[in-house]
Amino acid sequence: MIKDSFFLAFKNIRHKGLRSWLTILGIFIGITTVVALISLGNGLKMAVNSQFGVSSTEVITVQAGGLNSYGPPGSGVVNPLTLEDLDAIKRLGTVEIAIRRNIPSGKLEFNNIVGFGFSGSVPDGEDREFVYDMMGVEIETGRLLKDGDGKKVVLGYNFYAEGDKSGFGKRIYPGDEVLIQDEGFEVVGIAKKQGSFLTDNIIYMNDKPLEELMGYGDDIGLIAIKVKDKNLMEKAKIEIEKALRKTRNVDVGEEDFEVSTPEATLGTVNQILTGVGIFVGLIAGISIFVGGIGIINTMTTSVLERRKEIGIMKAIGAKNSHIFMMFFVESGLMGLIGGIIGVLAGVLIGYLGISGINNFIGATSHIKIDYMLISLTLLGSFLIGSIAGIAPAMQAAKQNPVDALRG
Repeated sequence: MIKDSFFLAFKNIRHKGLRSWLTILGIFIGITTVVALISLGNGLKMAVNSQFGVSSTEVITVQAGGLNSYGPPGSGVVNPLTLEDLDAIKRLGTVEIAIRRNIPSGKLEFNNIVGFGFSGSVPDGEDREFVYDMMGVEIETGRLLKDGDGKKVVLGYNFYAEGDKSGFGKRIYPGDEVLIQDEGFEVVGIAKKQGSFLTDNIIYMNDKPLEELMGYGDDIGLIAIKVKDKNLMEKAKIEIEKALRKTRNVDVGEEDFEVSTPEATLGTVNQILTGVGIFVGLIAGISIFVGGIGIINTMTTSVLERRKEIGIMKAIGAKNSHIFMMFFVESGLMGLIGGIIGVLAGVLIGYLGISGINNFIGATSHIKIDYMLISLTLLGSFLIGSIAGIAPAMQAAKQNPVDALRG
């Protein structure tokens, strides 16, 4: 019986042609929006998270607050961090390592083409390994910087990009010389691609030659801190804030600095993205609701048009349950067809959207197909169509065969 109901449902949907497709359109738009939204949302979260360029969840960063410009961390602030602040943090019992990081902007010239970017300081000694681990720096070709490297730099992967993608007309290789602030530096290595706009476009330089080149003196762009144990993150954050209030002579609530963890920062970003997702999800829900109303309208009209067919079926022995099942399955099938097309369109939009995001911000996130989500979406679209068809199906089942045959 169910098999016959599906066969008749397919036949009737094909017979109604344009009307069926217009009815399916509402479900299709809603399902497409839901699937595309979830795919884009997950991809966007991965892409945004990758831009922070910090691989360790045990790292706390400190930046000066105030009047920030649109530049690297610590630039344009009223009261920058200093070596005194760094020393105060190093003395805390919860802190294992605390290092200064300066990321000044500057001019880089290669192949007679001038570009602008950020230079990241790399400290000497054991702290060097901490920076490499924190930033997830691995070498693509050449070598990393080592103690004593003066006029030498390691470049982010995008400088090694093929052809014009590097921004300098051709690739920069280890052994090439680049001009930074009009001074010559030898490229000793290219870092592996990380998919982060910051790390893939940065120039790594040892702290001393970078300070001599940029002249930032005792000012610090940010302080990177490794906590002795990840369970001490919150305690360390409180101790750092207390120590900096003392060295910078500020009261609670008047801090001119910011202490943050990657998890907290990413949590804020993800909350914003989730909020946007809920809003768009509500719009998608309205579209699905409208699609359900369309199915009710179409099936009600279908009952009126097929009164003689219903009368004939009842005259030859069809039960009310048979008539009900025929219309019930037909409405559910319209919902399912809209769901299938919507899922395919949603996945395609998600793939194209994530590709566009990757190209725009230089990330390498990939679309993740959630087969459980797709299965539930298809089941949901069938149920929405079926529920929308209950009233018309009951109306059809209650038809009096004599009245139906009279038309």
